[in-house]
Amino acid sequence: MLSLTDISIRIAGRLLIDHSSVQIVPGARVGFVGRNGVGKSTLFHAIRGELPTETGTIAIPPRWRIGSLAQEAPDGPESLIEVVLKADVERHALLREAETAHDPGRIADIQTRLVDIDAHSAPARAASILSGLGFSTADQARPCAEFSGGWRMRVALAATLFAAPDLLLLDEPTNYLDLEGTLWLEDHLAHYPRTVIIISHDRDLLDTSVDQILHLDRGKLTLYKGTYSSFEDQRATRELLDAKHARRQADERKRLQAFVDRFKAKASKARQAQSRVKMLERMKPVTALVTQDVREISFPAPDKLLSPPIIAVDDAVVGYDPEAPVLKRVTLRIDEDDRIALLGANGNGKSTLVKLLAGKLQPFDGKVVRADKLSIGYFAQHQTDELDLDGSPYDHVRRLMQGAPETKIRARVGAIGFSGKAGDTLVRSLSGGEKARLLLGLATFFAPNMIILDEPTNHLDIDSRAALAEAINEFPGAVIMVSHDRYLIEACADRLWVVADRTVTPYDGDLDDYRRAVLSARGLRMSGRDRGSSAERDDGREKPKRDKIERRTPLKQKIADAEAEIERITGIIAKIDVALALPDLFKRDPKQAAQLGKARASAASALQRAEEKWLEASASYDEATS
Repeated sequence: MLSLTDISIRIAGRLLIDHSSVQIVPGARVGFVGRNGVGKSTLFHAIRGELPTETGTIAIPPRWRIGSLAQEAPDGPESLIEVVLKADVERHALLREAETAHDPGRIADIQTRLVDIDAHSAPARAASILSGLGFSTADQARPCAEFSGGWRMRVALAATLFAAPDLLLLDEPTNYLDLEGTLWLEDHLAHYPRTVIIISHDRDLLDTSVDQILHLDRGKLTLYKGTYSSFEDQRATRELLDAKHARRQADERKRLQAFVDRFKAKASKARQAQSRVKMLERMKPVTALVTQDVREISFPAPDKLLSPPIIAVDDAVVGYDPEAPVLKRVTLRIDEDDRIALLGANGNGKSTLVKLLAGKLQPFDGKVVRADKLSIGYFAQHQTDELDLDGSPYDHVRRLMQGAPETKIRARVGAIGFSGKAGDTLVRSLSGGEKARLLLGLATFFAPNMIILDEPTNHLDIDSRAALAEAINEFPGAVIMVSHDRYLIEACADRLWVVADRTVTPYDGDLDDYRRAVLSARGLRMSGRDRGSSAERDDGREKPKRDKIERRTPLKQKIADAEAEIERITGIIAKIDVALALPDLFKRDPKQAAQLGKARASAASALQRAEEKWLEASASYDEATS
């Protein structure tokens, strides 16, 4: 197993890991979590042998191959499929040796070993992984150098997965993926047959793909069994118990100390007082866990809500070349309080669509009508390059508040999350998450009516993502979002649009439906060395999971049906109440008033029955997912 014994790691004088131990058994799928900057990536460096420990040892089985995502994207004239195939070093070496070997015995050994490692199915396995990460068959034959840095990092990820190391270390692998690629990766990792440790702030990945959570907090490593949701419950219980224990211990210390202070000078009580002193010395202090509150994210509300629709697009054609438009026949409307998530693989036109909505692109044909005085806040992750590295958050805000007094500028800097000295920190010294917070604050600085968020969660930790979701839900204007974070979409979006086949269409299902469609379209596992045998995969954990999913699906439908019925009956009751509220109804038509009263009583009974059905289905669903 991977064994970390009493390790301490210090970087630039800062103690990141303090005398901590943990053992990870073969085949475990571990999600590695903790606030940004606590030392997760540093521990990966130590496991790979790139960084010494101050104390303790890291023991890895001698035959284990360690694989991790390359820091630099691959480049060069080789095709994508060739780059991925070369990641299997043994296969590549054997094939090269087979071309020049002359000794019959050695040739036989090479061919036997190639059969043992399933080398001949390798191209199909490599193609399957590339396809899952979003590369078409035509793309896989193109030179690596033709792709952008983000796409080449996907190739690096594909190569790492194809090599199927005994210990797979992944550091935020979804940062380079769209939602579709993330869904495929979740499924791939959930069935990875060897040991994997994933640093991730993606809550859904940590609930779908891992069976243990390794938590790094205040220098200590703690391993929890279960998914991230289970970890949250266990940690909350532990915090509560530790807080109660700390309070009890403080009370006991106070009582013992009071006895010592009162009787230590009395000869008749000296022995008892000394006994209490020894009890105090033996009492091991318990520290209640201090909650590290995450800074909230807030978007200023627009001064005035606009009349709907705020944007109407009619049969628009848009792109960068009139001869080869990216999107055609785009017809849509956005109202003042919409929450819309854009789905679709990278390269299908999501960025083109948001640029059209933001007014950064004009249509070649069709028309776009915007409400008067519509203002739009636009956030895109690549905008970090536009920040002044030698400026501070205070400098960036001051440029937007020319002539404003110092106190008001400082107040706005604090409002976007940089209070006190943090406001004077140079941008080059900020973490990725802090830069993202600064960009969010600047993008929404002038209280826009609509906010466009293009991958806003990159570099945000789990708590900050929850704060972002809360900010979106509290914002009274419209929000358009592109994100690979399922938690954010499910928490905020009430409408889904799919950008595919050169157009935009509403999606009637939910994200679970979309996930099944994506995985079905991209294809799932191929047999081979990177998957293990079916017996190796089916270790008793998968069948309960499949059974649970099968139980969940009809229950979700029951919940949806009950919700629809509740909404329908509530609408009927509302109409009846309006009629009953007419001041002269009982004088003018007492018979109709009596009928309306009976109808309302009947509707109220039906509403109660529908609510009971909803409660029953929800309870069954909770039981099925627990």
